[in-house]
Amino acid sequence: MLAFLTKRQKDLLQIIYSHIKNEGYPPTFEEMRNSLKVSSNQSVIDLLTKLENKKVIVRNESSARGLVILPYGYEILREKPLTPFLGVSHAGSPIDTISIQGEWQEISSELTKLVNEVFILKVSGDSMINAGIDDGDKVLVQEQKEYVSGDIVLADVNGESTIKRFMSDDKPPYLYLKPENPAYSNITFTSGVELKGKVVSIIKNADN
Repeated sequence: MLAFLTKRQKDLLQIIYSHIKNEGYPPTFEEMRNSLKVSSNQSVIDLLTKLENKKVIVRNESSARGLVILPYGYEILREKPLTPFLGVSHAGSPIDTISIQGEWQEISSELTKLVNEVFILKVSGDSMINAGIDDGDKVLVQEQKEYVSGDIVLADVNGESTIKRFMSDDKPPYLYLKPENPAYSNITFTSGVELKGKVVSIIKNADN
């Protein structure tokens, strides 16, 4: 059963959603205050507290724009969840991830439960073509702490990002990142390799 929201609470939730979708980031207190046509930040804070208590948003109070809509909130609004599009990662030799601020993208409602832990990256390169990930595709990456052999992952290799298949074997090199294209070599784990997330979905480029 969905939480009951007053009209004022739902208005603010819609303001937050629309601002994220249209501008690429959540609104500030001033922007929320102006949209609601109220004179004090306290009125906004009271509404945000109620929305948070009803599990439709979470707040990061250390950030002026630290608002995230929870799955419950998207259900109430009857909107598809939004997830941040962070930039470009390489499926080839590792390269720096290119940060792209202020861009969000709708994802399938089937992935709503992942919305607070996922982000989208655009793929550049062809080292994962045999896994169905082509140059220009986007991947949905879920942050997590544990991985199993065979997972397709986003990895940081000496400060640069790459998408590969994580492999754990009982013989040398034991742990390594495997490309899905025979033209590329495995990347052996060292202290400079860190797994940043698991690829949970592929968003195909319409031009491929």
